[in-house]
Amino acid sequence: MIKRELIVVGGGPAGMAAALSAYENGVKDILLLERDQFLGGILNQCIHTGFGLQHFKEDLTGPEFADRLIIKIKAIKADKAIEVSLQSFVVKLTDRKVVTYLKPGKFEEVQAKAIIMATGCRERTREMIPIPGDRPAGIFSAGLAQKMINIEGWLPGKEVVIIGSGDIGLIMARRFTLEGAKVKAVVEIQKESRGLVRNIVQCVQDFDIPLYFRHKIKRIIGHDRVEKVEVVAVDENLNEKPETAFDITCDTVLVSVGLIPENELIEMAGAEIEDLNTTSIPGIFSCGNSYKVYDLADSVTRDSEKAGKQAAEYLKRI
Repeated sequence: MIKRELIVVGGGPAGMAAALSAYENGVKDILLLERDQFLGGILNQCIHTGFGLQHFKEDLTGPEFADRLIIKIKAIKADKAIEVSLQSFVVKLTDRKVVTYLKPGKFEEVQAKAIIMATGCRERTREMIPIPGDRPAGIFSAGLAQKMINIEGWLPGKEVVIIGSGDIGLIMARRFTLEGAKVKAVVEIQKESRGLVRNIVQCVQDFDIPLYFRHKIKRIIGHDRVEKVEVVAVDENLNEKPETAFDITCDTVLVSVGLIPENELIEMAGAEIEDLNTTSIPGIFSCGNSYKVYDLADSVTRDSEKAGKQAAEYLKRI
């Protein structure tokens, strides 16, 4: 079995920051695994600005923020202290710190002295809420729609209703509008938005997009494609007020109702997440959005640097 000093799972801002920090704190044998074909993670599809204000003291787009870290990784790769393995999908983690991953043409098992899990998070889906009604085409998570527009160059729809006022949903309200689509409404069941104030102002208010607080989607209606949604107000206990119901015609519904840390591999190993970046198994660490969901990539990077230092200190002790 291949043996390494440190494995970092995930090549987004958390994984890159942790690997760089571990190197700077003395670790010279690092394997960085990323399931996509590029480093950068979710930042690659976040083409809006607002990144780096704290960490780099500049207003950057997501790809620009990622590139700052990628340049540093590549410089260290030349020293062979950080090996980057792309298209490497981790399928198993054990309490013995054995990582099993798949990549084109290969099935690898690697044992490490320490592991940093930086696997990010995933979006909650319609089924997790749930939203009653038909099951037509035209229903997307906000992040998927972001990838379709910003990476693939596809416009998923022309008349859009967004469920939830999370940051991704707010940003996509602006993105759809700039691409020529009509955002008919953002519908939020709570009394206030979960998104950043700047996103509420810049992405919704500046474009006169209706934002309905204390409202919910009662039903999605459509045969082959979404045709309309039924919206209803709710009271402070989230009970529906039937007399307030109204319809909004649309062909697309975006679901932006929160994120879930991807820590199934940590659970597979029998570990529990404890304090910042640490787990119940010594030598297995969790950082970034797999530890908790952050608002800012700057904060992810800051705390993930701490994880890299923690891993380096652990390796010096054993």
